[in-house]
Amino acid sequence: MNVEPLNSDLYNEALSLGITEIILNFSGGSDEGYLDISMSPYDCDNKTHHRDFSDKIEAWAWKKYEYSGAGDGDNYGDDIIYNLVEKRVYLKEWHMARVDADLGSIPLEIDDELFVFVPN
Repeated sequence: MNVEPLNSDLYNEALSLGITEIILNFSGGSDEGYLDISMSPYDCDNKTHHRDFSDKIEAWAWKKYEYSGAGDGDNYGDDIIYNLVEKRVYLKEWHMARVDADLGSIPLEIDDELFVFVPN
């Protein structure tokens, strides 16, 4: 995933709110993209301001990243961490895949109970 530069207005607003990191957690896999946003440090006393700011970050991120979430059904994601203090961006990606484990076999049992199918 290519990292988009952070908008200077968002950068300055984040610093004025005391935010040191903006974290974009994208996920997908079934043709739908999702985005969760978190910030550090989380300020419990300033929820309203951070919620409004989070909405701005979300609108900006969807415009810049256009994350579709398309895939083969296995979950995957990309995390982009904008560290405003270090002025660095950290990237992480993850995926989940089905793993089958052979658990052996047991004898098949046949039940003689009468089965009657009644359609709805």
